[in-house]
Amino acid sequence: MIDWLGRVAPQWRMALLVLAVLVLASAAVAALRRLQPGRDHSELAARVRAWWIMAAIFFGAIAVSDTISLVFFAFLSYWAMKEYVTLLSTRPADHKALFLAFLAIPVQYYWVGIGWYGMFIIFIPVYMFLFLPIRQFLSKETRGFVASTSQIQWGLMAFVFCLSHMAFLLRLRDAPGSQASGRTLLLFLVFVVEMSDVLQYVWGKLLGRHKILPTVSPNKTWEGFVGGIASTMILSLAIRFLTPFGVGETLIVTFLVAVAGFCGGAVMSAIKRDFGTKDFGGLIPGHGGMLDRVDSLCYAAPVFLHYVRYFHHL
Repeated sequence: MIDWLGRVAPQWRMALLVLAVLVLASAAVAALRRLQPGRDHSELAARVRAWWIMAAIFFGAIAVSDTISLVFFAFLSYWAMKEYVTLLSTRPADHKALFLAFLAIPVQYYWVGIGWYGMFIIFIPVYMFLFLPIRQFLSKETRGFVASTSQIQWGLMAFVFCLSHMAFLLRLRDAPGSQASGRTLLLFLVFVVEMSDVLQYVWGKLLGRHKILPTVSPNKTWEGFVGGIASTMILSLAIRFLTPFGVGETLIVTFLVAVAGFCGGAVMSAIKRDFGTKDFGGLIPGHGGMLDRVDSLCYAAPVFLHYVRYFHHL
């Protein structure tokens, strides 16, 4: 069995592992319903069903072709940006700037598609950062100028620039001396970030006593934070075959990515608090909007891409 698995491509081994986890989760929900018929497990069941759908879409998108993968990630950025913009109090003068912001999405992913790292890394933080205020002052409306411009720039940075780092992982060269590639590294990143989110939630529910961010995200606790990240570090060793990392480096990278993901989730929680909303949307039953699912990746993806690129020269 082990020899057979060793001959399977890493991404398909990962797919089998995710399938096994989802089957176990579905079985656990069924068991809870039988053992605790008086309790409402509908939210948990909805979350598990959503994970089945999201996992199928994600693996399908990255397995077909690089073009499909690129379109998929561009759509993620578009939808996350859309959910964010719908919560903003925009002025009529902002509409042309918003149009340019959304137009920047296919341009940013074009740089990813042709593998032009130099333009990929500066197009939004430099050129769009400089150009959007110009578009804004041409509207001749100065009231609310700073707030509107900075909100649009922030959305571009977080939901287009940062998320596009996931897509740029696919442009990395194969790691010499291992089966790792940009595609397998992307799978590693997503698994670590999402598993860390889930395990922090589980440990927080089981042992959580001391709140870590009571005014920003009251449900997050120190016990959940430490237990979730530690558990994820241990689990990451089971998928080390997706990376060129040794055991020690896998633990270090997982820690960095999980902490970055936690910070991303906390920042987005602060934004939701500011807007007075629980979720960014209702696209995914049991999970909120698209942005509620990729919030951690907004911070984790840039950290992971640049670590791999600079320390492993891929």
